[in-house]
Amino acid sequence: MCELFLKPPQLFCEGFGTTTTATTEWVKLGLSSFVAVGAALVLTTQAAPALAEAAAEDNSAFQTYFGTAASASSYGGYGGNTSKKDSAEYIFDVPQGWKERLISKVEKGTNGTDSEFYNPRRKEEKTYLTYLAGFRKLGPRDNVLNNLALSDVNLQDIISSAESIRAEDKTEGGQLYYVYEIDSPVAHELIKVTCTKNKLYSHFVKAPNSEWNRDEPMLRHLHDSFQTVGSNEPLPIF
Repeated sequence: MCELFLKPPQLFCEGFGTTTTATTEWVKLGLSSFVAVGAALVLTTQAAPALAEAAAEDNSAFQTYFGTAASASSYGGYGGNTSKKDSAEYIFDVPQGWKERLISKVEKGTNGTDSEFYNPRRKEEKTYLTYLAGFRKLGPRDNVLNNLALSDVNLQDIISSAESIRAEDKTEGGQLYYVYEIDSPVAHELIKVTCTKNKLYSHFVKAPNSEWNRDEPMLRHLHDSFQTVGSNEPLPIF
């Protein structure tokens, strides 16, 4: 993966790594060590429930959303008996407690939004999917991101103020995905794009920086969970 720094009018690419510093301090135990050890045992016992609670939060439950990518003329979001799982064209995980925003037929027909979920406590923290028909294969990776921004004003703002944009190709189950990560003062955004069944699917995960810093593992899980369902691919069993 490379990191792209947008500094008009040029585009720079740099590798990036990780530096880890570890410090170990040895302390000699004296006569008072018995008191210190006893106090440590008490603190450890008291902290255990809090640690267990934090672990439970980190592993919060998700539910799988089955998206049908129905056309605006046959949009089934207002009722009906058709099983979404049986007719799903894509899936992604949603945290328990997040709310679904009902997409209007007009919105669906104009910018291709097919589904959206948001955190009711922090509504700018959300995930949504758009699709466009008439695409047989993915174009150049940079062009795809620029074209997505043409129909998404908020994405334009994030890209224009971006401090860095990372992009890479991923192949999952034989399917090629373009993966983007945009870091800007406006928000942090993850995008995953693929093309199949003559459609271009784009999955977005977006959060203000304060929410991103707090919920990054959960948001990355949402991003990674998106995948299309091919005509010959069986759905996962949940």
